[in-house]
Amino acid sequence: MPAKPSTTAAPKLLSGGNPQIAKGDGDGTVQAYIAAMPGWKRAFGEQLDALITDAVPGVHKAVRWNSPMYGVGEGQGWFLSFHCCTRYIKVALFHGTLLEPEPPEPSRQATTRYLHLYEDSVLDRAQLVDWLQQARALPGVRL
Repeated sequence: MPAKPSTTAAPKLLSGGNPQIAKGDGDGTVQAYIAAMPGWKRAFGEQLDALITDAVPGVHKAVRWNSPMYGVGEGQGWFLSFHCCTRYIKVALFHGTLLEPEPPEPSRQATTRYLHLYEDSVLDRAQLVDWLQQARALPGVRL
């Protein structure tokens, strides 16, 4: 008799070590993504999620396109996402060009700016919270 497939298998890691997590809404889906982040990236994922949750009460969380997404409310669009790349975590602020100061990394998308977090990066918590406060006041981006 063939063995049953495991229902507790770890998520597959895609290129760059990004976890493959099924599309879903809610904190549980985002926590599954964070738990599957490889190595040092998991600690940054936990920090990011905690900062976002504290700075934006009632934040709507989901996983789309194998990335955690954060919005002001369900159906109101998104203001931030992050994604594991080979050497860093790419934090996308969808209205980044409207934030003061703008996040440091450019994007091909007209209004998006990125923050790259490397293994030896020190997260500027105060700056990120400031960006989150600014971003939550803007209309969400519908993707």
